[in-house]
Amino acid sequence: MTVGILMEKPSAARNGSKAWGGTKGTFDGEQYVIAHARGHLYEFAAPDKMVDPSLAGKYKNWDLTNLPWDLRDFSWANEPIKDTAQVRNNVKQALSGCEEIAIATDWDESGEGDAIAINALVELGLTDKKISRLHFTDESEKSLQQAFKDRRPVQSVHEHPAFKKARFRSMFDFASMQWSRAATIMARQSGQDTVLRQGRLKSAMVKLVGDQLKAYNDYVKQPFFQNRFRDENAVVYTNPDEPRFDRANQVPQEYTASPVVRDSVEMRRTAPPKLLDLAALSSMLVNKGVKAQLTLKTYQAMYEQQVVSYPRTEDKTITPQQHAELAPLADRIAAVAGVDTKHLTHREPRKTHVKPVGAHGANRPGPNVPSSLDDVEQRFGTAGRIIYQTLAKNYLAMLAADYEYEQHKGHVEKYPDFKGLANVPKKMGWKLVFDPDAGDEDTASDENESAHGLGTGAEPYVHEGANKRPEHPSMKWLMKQLEKRDVGTGATRTSTYSEVTNAKAKNPLLVEKGKKLTLASAGEMSWLLLPGTRIGDLSLTEQIYADMRAVAEGSADPDQLLTRVADWVREDIEVMTRNADAMRATLGLAKTEVSARAEGVWAAAPDGAKKVSFKKVWAGHEFTDDEIGRLLAGEEIAFEATSKAGKSFSAKGRLGVSEFKGRRYVGFQLEVPDRPEAWCKRSFSEDEKQALEAGEILELDGFVSKNGKTFPAKVSWDAKAKRIVPHFDDKKSKPRAKARV
Repeated sequence: MTVGILMEKPSAARNGSKAWGGTKGTFDGEQYVIAHARGHLYEFAAPDKMVDPSLAGKYKNWDLTNLPWDLRDFSWANEPIKDTAQVRNNVKQALSGCEEIAIATDWDESGEGDAIAINALVELGLTDKKISRLHFTDESEKSLQQAFKDRRPVQSVHEHPAFKKARFRSMFDFASMQWSRAATIMARQSGQDTVLRQGRLKSAMVKLVGDQLKAYNDYVKQPFFQNRFRDENAVVYTNPDEPRFDRANQVPQEYTASPVVRDSVEMRRTAPPKLLDLAALSSMLVNKGVKAQLTLKTYQAMYEQQVVSYPRTEDKTITPQQHAELAPLADRIAAVAGVDTKHLTHREPRKTHVKPVGAHGANRPGPNVPSSLDDVEQRFGTAGRIIYQTLAKNYLAMLAADYEYEQHKGHVEKYPDFKGLANVPKKMGWKLVFDPDAGDEDTASDENESAHGLGTGAEPYVHEGANKRPEHPSMKWLMKQLEKRDVGTGATRTSTYSEVTNAKAKNPLLVEKGKKLTLASAGEMSWLLLPGTRIGDLSLTEQIYADMRAVAEGSADPDQLLTRVADWVREDIEVMTRNADAMRATLGLAKTEVSARAEGVWAAAPDGAKKVSFKKVWAGHEFTDDEIGRLLAGEEIAFEATSKAGKSFSAKGRLGVSEFKGRRYVGFQLEVPDRPEAWCKRSFSEDEKQALEAGEILELDGFVSKNGKTFPAKVSWDAKAKRIVPHFDDKKSKPRAKARV
């Protein structure tokens, strides 16, 4: 019997080949062959392709009257992803002759890896075989070898819990396109030809950043003045009940100098910072000038070489086994990262960082330790160097001692309600290895830290303070907010953030300016539409994750859960419609009529076939379905159009990319002839063309109006504008030469 092992991508297949002894052969007494996908090979078809043809128009056209969708109309059919034909053929050829197929795609809590594999097996007709699943924490040889030996049977691919979970999430996220369509229509009703992408995580990011920006910009400093004491070591003594005043000269001078009484001295300690996830790591790198997109790309390349651990983990700790595997490499990792091993005095597993739960474990260095940071940089660039050094120091801090300090508490002898506190560092411990807030001016240092502790005497003074200004949003701030609200995982936060801040994207939602984060034009419109909507509610993701777990457990029907989406969309459209008036008032926009639009895959796009949307009406002519199909295919079409002056003219052209006020868009482009060819369905003879080019006005018959009537007219050729000019009822105009027939 041959076991076909389906892995997620080529790099995984290479690691599997190392673990099991080749792309095919025998391992642990069983014959096997390795095949690999390239991420997702299939995706849901377009909405209009998954419904009865009689409903295609409703699901294809972007119009509020077509929302919400009835998801019961969908077949939820998959279609191949572009440019995957060779990969799909290779998978089918490799696995068709196997008696068992073992799923060895990435194993994560979202079930995405299982969805990649099972969708491929279903669409390729390979589900009639015995199916099993490999569970591995990473792609190291030991992990993959053990996973092969311990693989578990999959009784039914359609009832496989991880697949059901992932499929439900994909169905909901697909259905969430309705919110993007609704918001985009609102933008176009405001004269803005832009796409406002909405989604669980995108909308949460926009909402958080927009709200925080408003708080930051609306900040009004409110100073106050208050009596306090300060000793010779700069320790401040305060009384929480001491009154505050608006001006310094209002503060009563009622206190005199006094000795300080020390109330207690207590030794305290703090454990090393928690292990990083991709979001926290990427936030630190953004502060060093490395964009999130580059972090993702570089980290993936490093993982494929086992230099770092699995990227898309949801774990915040590592398992005892993972600790045992990495601990022997600690000194080599320290040498590469520039950490003195004398600080690594706590080699035993910490209960705060090492727990017998999880799968892939938190992000950390991998089993293949590089020879140096220069080696890392040569292989993975500057970003790779920073990634490895940061991950290495974060991991090594776990092996360092606790940070220890003495906490001194005391009070002013004459006025005991004035109390002070000082933290005196004693052992720096892990702080000598890794400081997660180094160089971050937004993170306040310990204001109570004092090298000498409490002094012996304190003097009164008038303290000037103010209400604290809200922090300006940044990637680090945003990731903390999302984590606090449990919205997304570290990996999905990072990938989505990379997408919405991509300056090369057509309609980015957020803009990075150094460390600061602001709303892009599309993001500002989106933020103004979100208040009071469900898609803008941060609890939506929590609801969907709960639903995913219920679906996986079999306690909830995914189709039944999805029926709620229609009500959510309907309610949010009503809210967005109200919000749109406020949005237009805020941005100085006016409500406009929205032109009908056509959409589809433009096969002849300059940068390769892609999905596009363009105006369905051009110069008074509405393109038919046949004309839309021909335009998308790259063909030229001809039709009768009407000028702004109400005059009829023959138009010929094809789809193209134009630019208006710096914005590029796809639309019908009129083919402008170099010579007079035809007008009103009448073609000119060669003699007539030459006469028109010579500047003559010709009086000719045989022109056809829009209603099909034939009429005569005097015409001339405007060489500059490259168009025929009719001369109706122009008694003054006379042909400069006899019209040629």
